[in-house]
Amino acid sequence: MANPTSKKNNSRLGFISETVAELKKVSWLSRREAFYLTGLVLIVAITVGAILGAIDFGFSFLVDELIIGE
Repeated sequence: MANPTSKKNNSRLGFISETVAELKKVSWLSRREAFYLTGLVLIVAITVGAILGAIDFGFSFLVDELIIGE
């Protein structure tokens, strides 16, 4: 009868070795590309946040003025 513990260990080691093999196939970004794309994501996130914040402020103002009437 096979030892179930050794089978579990072999599958874990196999998974780790397969993961390392796949990571070696990956085409990684250069440092310059990573910085550029990170900056681009930050700019887009801040811009979208500001636009959504302005829309939220506008709707809040309309609700306060038209519905609540303060």
